Amino acid sequence: MIPKLARSTRPPRAAPAGFDRRLIAPMVLGSVLNPVNSSMIAVALVPIGAAFGAPPSETAWLVSALYLATAVGQPVIGRLVDTYGPRRLYLIGTGLVGIAGLLGAVAPSLGVLIAARVLLGFGTSAAYPASMYLTRSEAERTGHDSPTGVLTALSVANQSVVVIGPTLGGLLIGAGGWRIVFTVNIPLSLACLVLGSLRLPKHSFETPPAKRAVDLVGMVLFAAMLVSLMLFLMNPGVAGLYLLGLTAVAGSGLVLRELRVAEPFIDLRVLGGNLPMLATFLRQFLAFTAVYAFLYGFTQWLEEGRGLNASAAGLLLLPLSLTALAFAGATGRREAVRAKLVVGSLAQIAGCAVLLVVGSGSPVWLLAAAGVLMGVPQGLNGLANQTALYRQADPDRIGSAAGLLRTFTYLGAMGASAATAAFFAHGADTHGLHELALFMLAGAVLLLAVTLLDRSLRTITPTPGTPVSGSGKA
Repeated sequence: MIPKLARSTRPPRAAPAGFDRRLIAPMVLGSVLNPVNSSMIAVALVPIGAAFGAPPSETAWLVSALYLATAVGQPVIGRLVDTYGPRRLYLIGTGLVGIAGLLGAVAPSLGVLIAARVLLGFGTSAAYPASMYLTRSEAERTGHDSPTGVLTALSVANQSVVVIGPTLGGLLIGAGGWRIVFTVNIPLSLACLVLGSLRLPKHSFETPPAKRAVDLVGMVLFAAMLVSLMLFLMNPGVAGLYLLGLTAVAGSGLVLRELRVAEPFIDLRVLGGNLPMLATFLRQFLAFTAVYAFLYGFTQWLEEGRGLNASAAGLLLLPLSLTALAFAGATGRREAVRAKLVVGSLAQIAGCAVLLVVGSGSPVWLLAAAGVLMGVPQGLNGLANQTALYRQADPDRIGSAAGLLRTFTYLGAMGASAATAAFFAHGADTHGLHELALFMLAGAVLLLAVTLLDRSLRTITPTPGTPVSGSGKA
């Protein structure tokens, strides 16, 4: 559902009128590397555990390792994109994805497989910030601030891949075993490298991005804060309270550092004064906590509580994918951020209500109905938050802001993982699923409240034809 975009001609001095269509393929393909790897693994955890004789508490690291690496890597690499431009970071990152895929395909142990997932997390962290940077720079180059088609393409690709992933993963595992879930990264990486080399500009403007000092100390403190927090979320309890202490120490150090340095990694003065963008980060966290709780919790319940195999469980999630595609595609031409978030949160509430009544003997149509309802927020919430961020972020820091948006996505994923582990402590049974549904329901209600209380969403869409403001150069 991408609007037709005029082909650019790139004369030496005059800017072409339309978005450069050659950029769309590498942008979209690169940005889906992360969601395809975060979703396909959902149906691979059980066969991987059987292959290595590992319990669920150990195979859970295959999920957590990627999220941990990605949550740290997205804003860090996003800042590097702001500083050095998107091309080189895109190529380096997508190259690492291929190496990680090869490592996972031949991994002799679970530890090596986890290392491959860490490498995947860092490798997949470059493409999305690079894509948002290119979207902003193309808007400035052409003078037309109307990127809805491109933003929709990114969102549709990312959100649909998240829900297609389990279905695809189940089919691939049924055809060639769990290692193929890693092997698919090799051709995807090669395709990104070829497209990126041929189509991405060496710089996004007539002159390269201005080189700025890289705040390595700030990046290290940010990483320490986030790693400590996420490790606690993975296994919350009294024994892990020291991790919260480390989080507080690293966070305090980060604040002191960023308020004093001339070129901070995260400009806290600007961020603290941008309350609408902070609300967007919160909404992203709440929305994707529910998304991933459903993706992993419902999938595990289908396999253990309902007794389905990986392929059947994946196929039963197909209505989720189709609904997400339909809603994202149908609404992509209109920004309508607030309306999308309201409808998405209400549908999420309805989906949680359905989960509260399903059981091991529920008919297939009821299980599919839960997927349809949860597909609505899957298609709307991510798209709305991405559009909101594009309007709210400082153009000079669009890459790092996009990375932070993804960080909050995976903080939600980690929260969902911790909740799933807590509610399924004795197995993915129906009682645990109902407790998980109540947890998701509370988050959906809070998401609706945050959306309704945010008055800035009523005026977030600019008047059509408004020229782009700000330099956007990093």
